[in-house]
Amino acid sequence: MLVLKGIGMGAADVIPGVSGGTIAFITGIYEELIGSIRSFDLTALRQLLRLDLRCFWKHVNGNFLVSVLLGIGISIFSLAKLMQYLLENHPIFVWSFFFGLIIASSWLVAREVKRWSIGTVISLVVGVAAAYVITVLNPVQTLTNPSWWFIILSGAVAICAMILPGISGAFILLLMGMYSFVIGAVSTFQWSVLLLFAVGAVAGIISFSHLLSWLLEKFHGLTVALLTGFMLGSLNKIWPWKETLEYYMDSHGVQQPLVEQNILPSTYAQVSGEPALLGWAIVFMAVGFFLIWGIEKAAAVLSRKRETAK
Repeated sequence: MLVLKGIGMGAADVIPGVSGGTIAFITGIYEELIGSIRSFDLTALRQLLRLDLRCFWKHVNGNFLVSVLLGIGISIFSLAKLMQYLLENHPIFVWSFFFGLIIASSWLVAREVKRWSIGTVISLVVGVAAAYVITVLNPVQTLTNPSWWFIILSGAVAICAMILPGISGAFILLLMGMYSFVIGAVSTFQWSVLLLFAVGAVAGIISFSHLLSWLLEKFHGLTVALLTGFMLGSLNKIWPWKETLEYYMDSHGVQQPLVEQNILPSTYAQVSGEPALLGWAIVFMAVGFFLIWGIEKAAAVLSRKRETAK
């Protein structure tokens, strides 16, 4: 099950606009994931240097992390091309599905706030505003030969975004002009690039997880409200009907959207000359919404059965 949840996170992470952190929240592993990453500390280092591998593995929650990371790796390397194909050929269906998925998950995450107050509402609004501003920033032109230090930096920044619900690591890479370069490296197995990116990712996620774990421990309600706001603010990026204002050429010489604006379905049909597929879009939104609703209900039933068994 953890591998499958990791696969869901990896599939989300390759889409500019969808966050792997959102999937982690939806599937109920978010706080354990942050806590496990945070456990890579001085204690873990001392255990590793003493070759006390059993205590090290237990300290860092090794079985959990390896299962989730295995799923993410499988998904990124196997689904990258599939997700690119779906986004190029069926974008309305993909974005509609995730739109419904994130609406439902935002509602579920908001329920984790035990007591709403002026502070949590302000935190929610700040999260919405921050995510919205990020989604309307204009990406820079794609970099074709970035410096080694910029590859490391992009890994550190993107991985921090990937574990924040609503903030897409893939979109951050797009803003930095690195998305096509990194996806190309994944597709063609350019290990030198992937190693540099991984170094930045490991450094970024370990340092950032300490901050996030501390916030969840000390200010749980405010932090969850902020993360809920991130998810709601990201809906602007996931709106299915868009008009492309500017394009760029990716590493394969294929024209890709660079700057887009959201439009109504009726306007989309006029501008693009293609059907808006509103009926199908509503169906896919409903599928995404009720998928999360069904998962939550199933989890509640299983929880009650465990309590009854005890």
